[in-house]
Amino acid sequence: MSKKKLILASGSPRRKQLLEAIGISFSVQTADTKEDYPAGLPVMEIPVHIATAKAVAVAKLGNDHNIVLAADTIVALEGQVLGKPSDAEQARTFLKLLSGKTHEVITGVCLFYDGQPHSFAVKTDVHFVELTAAQINYYITRYNPLDKAGAYGIQEWIGMVGIDSIQGDYYNVMGLPVNTVNKALQALGLSAV
Repeated sequence: MSKKKLILASGSPRRKQLLEAIGISFSVQTADTKEDYPAGLPVMEIPVHIATAKAVAVAKLGNDHNIVLAADTIVALEGQVLGKPSDAEQARTFLKLLSGKTHEVITGVCLFYDGQPHSFAVKTDVHFVELTAAQINYYITRYNPLDKAGAYGIQEWIGMVGIDSIQGDYYNVMGLPVNTVNKALQALGLSAV
């Protein structure tokens, strides 16, 4: 199993950075996949469904003999999924909804190897303080929330001033539950040490 190479099926700079940080060598390859899911799918299963579709698509590009790692992160507030905002106005709406409340960040991960997807999900609870309109506007105009689920990045300014507690894996909120992924890769013979 350790002869297999790791392929990250994601163009996310954050996922690439997190995987590099644990010292595992990998290459990046992506495939166009729709980030949709069947109606009525339980919230915990949505990012797993999307991550599995991404992993399978990249495996079909001649990588079925390697290990393909794909992930998808969603933000859920009271059962409502807040995806990547389509524009600044939707980002503003999302941040107003999250203000003063606890929401869930769920990352679905799929490791595709030996012709099979092996998937799991990790959930982190995140609480925002009451955000002012000025804080929301400041964040939207100075950062790029349009490429992030729920319209925010915990590692950015809004996370520093707006989030007062998290329960669970911090890196999961960034887009990859590194500890859990590392354990899964170690079990496959892939680890830095």
